[in-house]
Amino acid sequence: MLGRLNHVAIAVPDLAAGVAVYENTLGAKVSAPQPEPDHGVTVVFVDLGNTKVELLEPLGEGSPIAGFLEKNPSGGIHHICYEVDDILKAKDRMISEGARVLGDGEPKIGAHGKPVLFLHPKDFCGTLVELEQA
Repeated sequence: MLGRLNHVAIAVPDLAAGVAVYENTLGAKVSAPQPEPDHGVTVVFVDLGNTKVELLEPLGEGSPIAGFLEKNPSGGIHHICYEVDDILKAKDRMISEGARVLGDGEPKIGAHGKPVLFLHPKDFCGTLVELEQA
């Protein structure tokens, strides 16, 4: 069921500063900022060829990563995203195995224009997991 690693997401308090580190210090290619109001974040993607790093900062007061940054003011790894062939089958399997799907349980369109779901970190070794339709 589990496909390739799509990205590792890092929450940052200042997206421009995060981009500068990846572009200037590491010499990486970074996408333009992309607001994702449905998810309460602004994101950029660092292209690594075989996968990506996603830098995300809060967008608005109700951002789900605001609490994460309160606990981790300098930022840090927020979640890991895996691709799945069929997001609805993956959701049904997760639920049948006792995993908790966050939100209303229905896929939303993510930053890549594909359906995504988030799974409770307590069910996955303390890691917030995002599943994305391949």
